[in-house]
Amino acid sequence: MAGQPDLGRADLVTMLAELTGKPATEVPDRIGSMELAWLVHLVEQRHERRLDLSDDQLAGIRTVDDALAVFRTALTVTADG
Repeated sequence: MAGQPDLGRADLVTMLAELTGKPATEVPDRIGSMELAWLVHLVEQRHERRLDLSDDQLAGIRTVDDALAVFRTALTVTADG
């Protein structure tokens, strides 16, 4: 799996469940600024690297799927560069 980050939608939902104290099945798809900050922090910790996200990338994250796409791209770029 070279170049492909080990991060899936279920991982992000589990992280959000930890923040909210809700079961993963009850985690909403929409992400607010607090949830986004939490996810960035945990993804950086888990992958032991800083995500260099632009303001445009951050502003475009409104859902779990948005976050997954941006994080995977950032992790792939960081891993390759």
